[in-house]
Amino acid sequence: MAADLPPSASTAAPGAGAAHGGAAGAIPLPPGSVPPPPGDELVILVDRALDPRVVVAHEPQSGVAEQYRTFRANLVALNPGGQPRALAVTSAIKGEGKSVTVANLAVALAELPDTRVLVVDADLRSPSQHQLFGRPREPGLADAMLDFVPIERVVAATSLPSLYVLSAGRAVRNSSELLGSSRMSDLIGALKAEFQWILFDTPPALPFADAATLGTRVDGLLYVVRLEKTPRDQSTRALELLRNAGCNVLGSFLAGARSDDGDVRSYVVPED
Repeated sequence: MAADLPPSASTAAPGAGAAHGGAAGAIPLPPGSVPPPPGDELVILVDRALDPRVVVAHEPQSGVAEQYRTFRANLVALNPGGQPRALAVTSAIKGEGKSVTVANLAVALAELPDTRVLVVDADLRSPSQHQLFGRPREPGLADAMLDFVPIERVVAATSLPSLYVLSAGRAVRNSSELLGSSRMSDLIGALKAEFQWILFDTPPALPFADAATLGTRVDGLLYVVRLEKTPRDQSTRALELLRNAGCNVLGSFLAGARSDDGDVRSYVVPED
């Protein structure tokens, strides 16, 4: 991808934890899980609560799963120093698959060695990450923002090693203001002290200001486009809106593209 991630400028709160590997005991592992000794093969049992659309977990050898790993490779290439990164993911309109893209990309990133990944459902208007990962909606991001609930009480472990979820939490009316607050910036800093990759699922960019607001507070923004669904003019307008707001748009993930053999695939398109 051509749009680079910015140089590392740690915004982590002092003493918040180790940037790689996390602070010991800060975020709990799934109940009963024990890291295997070095060299042992790790066998992953996929939780039945995990939505079937999270294909990287359910069908790890599939072509679709490999496309998400290609997406992962592009992101890793933009971050050669391995610094913790927070990224927002959005689309122009509803129904383009941004939330499923977030979940699958998160699983792909969590496959990397010594990499802790957090999915944050910042789509406070229409949250879905708790459903995709089979976790409660509350407590979550809104509760952490409004009630100062500690991170360890709102971040939930998943059945997949090294992957965690911060659900949306309770319903709110002022989501854009919350995402643009100084409290949000502080929370991002604290999370970057615990996780290598943080993916924020945000509302679509055209109807709401949330994605553009949060996009200026993270390291980069990924844009999801579903071909044969999104009108070209709306997709172009949404990208212009995000760029004009000051978002660092890293590239687009084209979902639903058809290959010559008729298969539906996804592709990564870097920014110019």
